[in-house]
Amino acid sequence: MLFADPLQQQGIAALLQADPSLGQVTFHVGDLDGAPQLVIWSLASAPPGASLELELQRLHERWQPVPILLLLPGGHGYPALPLLQLPLQGLLEAPTAGALRDAVTTLLAGGRVLEIAPAAETPGNGSGLPPALGAMGLGQWLLTTGLWQIEAELRLCAHGLDQPPPSLLGQLLLQGRVRELRAARQLLLWLWGPVSLAWSGSFADPFSIPTALVRPGAPGQGSGAPGLVPAFVEREGLSISLRQRSADGLWETLRERLRQAAAAGPENASGGLLALDGLLDQRRSDLLISLLEQFDQLRSQLQTQSTSADRLLEQWRDLQPMLRQQAMGRMAGAYVQLPREGVMLPVAETLVAGSSLAGDDPDLPDPVTMLSSLVQARPMLVEGRLLAPDEPQAVLYLEMLLANWLVRSAEQISAEVLAACADWPELRRYLLRPELLATRNLERLRNQLNAQQRWQSWVERPIQLYESRRPLYCLQGGSIRTEQLTEPRDQELRRLGWLQQGVTLAMETRDALAPQVQSLMRGLGDLLVVLLTKVVGRAIGLVGRGIAQGMGRSFGRGS
Repeated sequence: MLFADPLQQQGIAALLQADPSLGQVTFHVGDLDGAPQLVIWSLASAPPGASLELELQRLHERWQPVPILLLLPGGHGYPALPLLQLPLQGLLEAPTAGALRDAVTTLLAGGRVLEIAPAAETPGNGSGLPPALGAMGLGQWLLTTGLWQIEAELRLCAHGLDQPPPSLLGQLLLQGRVRELRAARQLLLWLWGPVSLAWSGSFADPFSIPTALVRPGAPGQGSGAPGLVPAFVEREGLSISLRQRSADGLWETLRERLRQAAAAGPENASGGLLALDGLLDQRRSDLLISLLEQFDQLRSQLQTQSTSADRLLEQWRDLQPMLRQQAMGRMAGAYVQLPREGVMLPVAETLVAGSSLAGDDPDLPDPVTMLSSLVQARPMLVEGRLLAPDEPQAVLYLEMLLANWLVRSAEQISAEVLAACADWPELRRYLLRPELLATRNLERLRNQLNAQQRWQSWVERPIQLYESRRPLYCLQGGSIRTEQLTEPRDQELRRLGWLQQGVTLAMETRDALAPQVQSLMRGLGDLLVVLLTKVVGRAIGLVGRGIAQGMGRSFGRGS
C-alpha cells in the first residue's frame, strides 16, 4: 500500500515493481485483498510534527501489525528525538533507489530500517556569536557570548595543533593558549553557569560548549536526555538496519556498527587522557575488535543457558578476567616472539602471565540490562518508557552501553600493556607509538594517567555520584567521546570514603549558600546603584549647578 502525491506514486511504484520479489503496489484500499504486507507513506512536504505523529498513529492502529515505512523529504527540519519515537518500523530521509528497495526488502522480512541525515547547520551572523539568542538576562548573555568566543578560539588552536607545528615554541604557545581558554571557560561557568557544570567542568568534547545553554531553541534539545539521543545524531545522522528484530538480529547490527567504528582506529576525543592513546593505531583497533569477538563468544555461551538475572550477572563477572586475557593475547599475536634480556619470549603468553586483569571498573553500569536484551531479547527501560530492544532509542542505548564496556575494558588492558612495556623495551617498538620509545615519554604518560586516575577517584567521581551522573564512552564519528547518563547512584554514594564524602559535603554547602550569596551580591549591587545615582550623582549635579551659577554671576559683572 503506497500513499503519496500522484507524481511520486508513479515513480515509486515503477521503482518497486521493477523487482518482482517485492510484490505488487496498490494506491487504494479497495484494491486490497485483506491486509497489506507493507504500508509506505511518502511526504512531499513536511507537515507539523503533531499532525505527522497523529496520522502515523492512525495508520498504526488501523493496520497493526503491518510495518509502516515513512519517506521524508530532505531538509524536513524535524528533530531527531521525535523521529526516533514515531510508531513505525521504517524511516528514510530522501532515499536513493537502491536504499528504498533494500529497506522494503528488510521490512518485508520482518526487520527494521532507520536513516536520518545530518541536520543542516544554522547560518551564523559573521561575528562568531550565536545567530539568535532571544531575550535573556545579563548573566546568560555574558555566559553564552563568552562561551561562543572561547569555543571559536579553541577550535582555531585545535586546528593549529593538528597541523605540523613550525617549531617547538609555537606548539608550546598553542598548548598554553588552550589551557588558558579552558580556565577562562571554567571561570565563566563558575560565575554564571549551572551548579553541575560549574563544579564538574567536563564536557563530552573538550572543544565544545553546552548546546542547551547557548541554543535553547535548538531541535532535539530540552525534551530528552542528551546521553540517550546524543548530539552526534543531529550532527552526523543515523543509519540503523535490523535484518531481524530478534536478539540475534540486534546483536549482528550492533556488532557490525561497532566493528566499523573500531576498525577506523578511533582517536581520543573524550576530553581526558586514555591509556589507549599509547598504543599504535593498528593495535588499538585490534584490541577493540578482539574484545568485540570475545563478547560474541561470551554471548553465545550465555545464550545456550537459561539463567535468571542474578545468575547471568554472576557468570558475567566470573568470565570477565578470562575474556580480557584472551583479548590481550589476540591483540599481541599468538605466534609473535620478541627478545627480552637476550631470551626470545612469546609476547602473548608473557603479557597475560604478568598482567592483573581481575579488577572491576566501578563506573561500569549494571550489565544486566545490556545482557538481558542482547541474550534474551527482553524489553528495557529507556527514559521512563519500556521499549522493545529493537526500538531505535533502545538500539542507541544498547550501543552506548556496549561501546562503553569495550573502551573501558580496552583501557584496563592498555594500562597493563604500558606497565609491561616499561620493563620490556623491545616490546615498545611493537605495540606503542613511536614517540613512546623514549623511557622519559613513556614514564611521563604513565604518571599523567596515575594522576588523572587519583583526581577522578577523589574529586570527579564523588561529584558524579552526588549528581547521579555516569560517564559513558561512545564510538562516534571515528572518535572516542563521552556522554553523560543520568541514573540514581545512591548506593555507590553511601560507600564512599571520608575524603570523597568531604567533596560531596562541599558541593552541598555550596548549594545551600548559593542563594544567600546571590542575594548578598544583589543587595550590594542595589546599594551601589543607590550610591551612584542618589549620592554621587546628586553631589555631581549640585557641584555642576554651583559652577554654572558662579559662571553666570561672573558674566553678569563683566557686562
